[in-house]
Amino acid sequence: MSNTNAYRHPLGHDEAAFTAALLAEVEEAIQWEGPDQVAIVIAEPVQNSGGSFTPPAGYWKGLRALCDKYGILLVADEVITGFGRVGEWFGSLRFEGRPDLLTFAKGVTAGHAPLGGVLMSEKVAAPFTSGDAVFTHGLTFGGHPLTTSIALAALDIYEREGVLDNVRANEPFLRAGLEELRRVPIVGDIRGAGYFWSVELVKDRTTKQTWEDDEASWLLRDILTAQMVERGLLCRLDDRGDPVIQLSPPLVADRALLDSMVGIVGQALEAAWVGWQDRAAHAA
Repeated sequence: MSNTNAYRHPLGHDEAAFTAALLAEVEEAIQWEGPDQVAIVIAEPVQNSGGSFTPPAGYWKGLRALCDKYGILLVADEVITGFGRVGEWFGSLRFEGRPDLLTFAKGVTAGHAPLGGVLMSEKVAAPFTSGDAVFTHGLTFGGHPLTTSIALAALDIYEREGVLDNVRANEPFLRAGLEELRRVPIVGDIRGAGYFWSVELVKDRTTKQTWEDDEASWLLRDILTAQMVERGLLCRLDDRGDPVIQLSPPLVADRALLDSMVGIVGQALEAAWVGWQDRAAHAA
């Protein structure tokens, strides 16, 4: 099935058609497998791998409708998007998803201690809370008092300091700054939500031509990494799909810090563009 990469999808320019095409693929896959063979559908509200793919309007509502139609549980993987990363407590809230189960980690303790968990609907929990069934599973450190206390303290701070409000207020500023990076010819796409963004890099913006493996390695590891480290920025440079720069600033970052981050990325990209032109000229 296709992911929610509007930049690369032939219908990505038409949001309604894009949503319909994606949901049609999901339903086709369910029917091909047989609805009685599909227990759950798992999705990230914003897909991490490949670079911050946000869902088109109506996508999560459509997933909910398909799961209801075929008796399938919908699971939101919110290990990354939970607890403020996209400006809401959970990405499911922002994108109008109503999952039956929701997995979380990372942000629940603000990264200060390892903790993960699962939230579930009353429907899913009912067999266990009623005593009709037993979930025969356990972890040595399940419900650990130290990490759960850290989580409660972190959540109190999120609320007291208005951390999610900070992300929501500054998202338009961050988006606008990143959009300015399109001035560099190797920038193909800017996408994301909240404080979770990616810049996709292309060889040719008109054709959206991507890079060969050796070119991507040179671009990300030899040029951009060196440029950013020299200027004091650490971020993920990912080529597991098409090459992207992934940016996930601290949720408490103010506009001055965001502006500095975007400025460093812009300087690094400009240096990479010059380096690519030199490399191409020598190859010719």
